[in-house]
Amino acid sequence: MTENPDESEWLLAVAARAGDRGAFERLVRLHKNALYRFARRYIGNSQDAYDIVQDTFVAAWLALHRYDERKSFTFWLRAIALNKCRDYGRRRAVRSRFLMLFASEQDTGCDSEDDPVGYSEPVEATHLRQLDQAIASLPQRYKEPLLLTLISGLTHQAAAEQLGTTAKAIEMRVRRAKERLRMALRQSDDTEPHSEP
Repeated sequence: MTENPDESEWLLAVAARAGDRGAFERLVRLHKNALYRFARRYIGNSQDAYDIVQDTFVAAWLALHRYDERKSFTFWLRAIALNKCRDYGRRRAVRSRFLMLFASEQDTGCDSEDDPVGYSEPVEATHLRQLDQAIASLPQRYKEPLLLTLISGLTHQAAAEQLGTTAKAIEMRVRRAKERLRMALRQSDDTEPHSEP
């Protein structure tokens, strides 16, 4: 008889809540890759996504006493990660406004060493970076349903429960998110310089 993965996760979560660090470390190993993919797509930056995942697990460890054993640990952990991504977005917006104000008062000339001539990324890396940036630039109301359904693999109903809305609203927002992504990626393809054969 094989072990039910949900039951196994639940047992680990209950043990971790009781103070078992080993059980929590196993939960980290189970969830870190999925949370990283989610965070990277949400914010569009690999290094910051890594930091968000670490912050998520630290916050989860500190809040384990509030974890409700009757609910899915994955759901609870994803809610923490979602809040960390939202916090990051708010901090980035404030930092961006500050930098724009600062830049308007300073000489913003670019040093040639900052932009070496001849630098080029492989095509796949370029497209992945463009996709990450396009997803990260989506409005929150479209980005979150898209990531919860396509990246985290939730059904529309489960994503609706996570975000406090209806499955129909999730379906509509995912459709609109995909439309916006197609337009953004088409525009970036149109603006890329094409080399002569």
